[in-house]
Amino acid sequence: MDITLILKVAGVGLLISVLNIILDKADRKDWATFTTLAGVIIVLGIVLTEISDLFNAVRTMFQLY
Repeated sequence: MDITLILKVAGVGLLISVLNIILDKADRKDWATFTTLAGVIIVLGIVLTEISDLFNAVRTMFQLY
C-alpha cells in the first residue's frame, strides 16, 4: 500500500465537499445529498478493491484455497 490510495480518497472527498457547498448555495440540497452519496459509494469501491487485494495476498501467503 502506498500513499496514492490516501490521495485518491482525499481527492474524492475534497471534490465532493466543494460540489456539496456549491449545490447548497444554489438551493439544490437534494442534488447535494446525491453527490455526497455518490462520493461515499466511489470511496467504498476504491477501498473494497484494496481490501480484496489484501485478502488475496494473505490467501496466497498462507497457501489457502
